Amino acid sequence: MIGGACAGLAFAQARRPWNVLLIAIDDWGASDAGCYGSRYYDTPNIDRLAASGMRFTQAYSACTVCSPSRAAIMTGKYPARLHITDWIAGHPYPWAKLRPPDWTQHLPLEETTLAERFKTAGYATASVGKWHLGGPEFYPDRQGFDRNIGGTHAGQPPSYFSPYKISTLSDGPAGEYLTDRECAEALAFIESRRERPWFVYLPHHAVHTPLQARQALIEKYRRRAGNENVQGNPVYAAMVESVDESIGRLLAGLDRMRLAERTIIALTSDNGGLLRSTTNLGLRAGKGSAYEGGVRVPLIVRWPGVARAGSTSHVPVMGMDLHPTLLAMAGLQPPNEIDGDDFSTLLGGARTLNRRPLFWHYPHYHPGGATPYGAVRDGNLKLIEFYENDRIELYDLATDPEEKSDLAASRTDDAQRLRVRLRRWRHEVGAQMPLANPNYDPGRAGQTGRGRT
Repeated sequence: MIGGACAGLAFAQARRPWNVLLIAIDDWGASDAGCYGSRYYDTPNIDRLAASGMRFTQAYSACTVCSPSRAAIMTGKYPARLHITDWIAGHPYPWAKLRPPDWTQHLPLEETTLAERFKTAGYATASVGKWHLGGPEFYPDRQGFDRNIGGTHAGQPPSYFSPYKISTLSDGPAGEYLTDRECAEALAFIESRRERPWFVYLPHHAVHTPLQARQALIEKYRRRAGNENVQGNPVYAAMVESVDESIGRLLAGLDRMRLAERTIIALTSDNGGLLRSTTNLGLRAGKGSAYEGGVRVPLIVRWPGVARAGSTSHVPVMGMDLHPTLLAMAGLQPPNEIDGDDFSTLLGGARTLNRRPLFWHYPHYHPGGATPYGAVRDGNLKLIEFYENDRIELYDLATDPEEKSDLAASRTDDAQRLRVRLRRWRHEVGAQMPLANPNYDPGRAGQTGRGRT
């Protein structure tokens, strides 16, 4: 942090510790807001949040699916290091060429979560919404959260309308909408803890399937769907707008409680947009893919008095970086034993970040298109290594963000350098590799068991 930003930060911290609100929208694509280029979705409150803080154009999730990404945010560690490398419990591909390793299907209690670090510093903590990091013994109230409202082992709600049939959330009036309820629960917790610092994690179940929304909003977008928009799913659009309304109520509530100027807000997603729900404009593929559409996500951070209103950063950052960054922004010491990098200096005005390359490791198959792969981004170059056949692809994201032109054959030195770096990183973090499948059947390799992501 530099110049006046430091003075503003020091003054704010002298008044009162920072509150922290971390919002995650499930399966929210990189272009699913007006401030990210959509002309179909109405997101005035998200756009207003971006206009009051910093919008990141090259933010990434730590995985192409949800559970690993959420574990990375909570711990600041790569999913490969945690051995949480697929959504829990994953799609079985019994006849594929490779079989996944014996990976971990919960967030171990031995890991120190972001909530535990805030709680140790005297913060009240709550998780409101989706958890999806293991069964009851691994729920948020066992991981540093004072309250767990709505978090279970499940990756999606049985219903977005009450009765919800969620064991950790009481049903509301018939027809109550889940996104509205999660917002109300978050505001109620904040109101009850307003005299002390708080950390609220609000991982909305929306906009994940099942696609269900209020009928009036669906009809609004159905009337709009006849134009030339490439994003045109009216039910998904209605879900996006409901989340936007939730964010509007949160902002209004913070203003009403006079907490807005001492509350840090971070808004992001856990992976790229699901292609049957949305279109990731200008990016290749979507959730469950090795390509940018699978891992590029929105990220907006508001830090009153520090992050310049309406600013934009093009520096690549990753979900696990939120762990040390939010701690540093709150004036707490980030831990050394994690993989995430503190990017708070970007919010203070810095234009670059001295960081390591970004890595991905997904030793699984996914209906979104992924076969087992690893990837590395170093500068503007991104290399993908496909484990089934050791094939590599290389892209220059500065000139080719849609990953249309594979440069692996023409830039062999860069491809080899990045491949060596990727393999060294896998060794450093103890990544589990997929194994040869003795039941491999080429005729049935693409067949999967039943499952939801």
